[in-house]
Amino acid sequence: EVHLVESGGGSVQPGGSLTLSCAASGFTFSDYSMSWVRQAPGKGLEWVSTIDPRGRITYYADSVQGRFTTSRDDAKSTLYLQLNSLKTEDTAKYYCAKTGNTAYYVDFIESSGAQGTQVTVSS
Repeated sequence: EVHLVESGGGSVQPGGSLTLSCAASGFTFSDYSMSWVRQAPGKGLEWVSTIDPRGRITYYADSVQGRFTTSRDDAKSTLYLQLNSLKTEDTAKYYCAKTGNTAYYVDFIESSGAQGTQVTVSS
């Protein structure tokens, strides 16, 4: 059973930084492309970033490009998201998942009971 546990969220001021982690178990982590998605209050799920299985190729939403960096440590089965230059509009609950489409992410979060990690950016 796929099990993903996010951590590292918190409350920061605009311009601040955070590092999110996602501990994976129940599958061969190194075989899969992994992604971060987020959901702001009252809004739908938004894809944030993706990293390929070897960690050599990354993709980012335009809204976070140049500010966020995703990485992975396959030896630890852990996915990371470094958030820099945070803006108030980055406030959301962040989730990690195997890479898929929006419908997959919604289904996975609901069916797995994923908790995500809350990031709040405010002055």
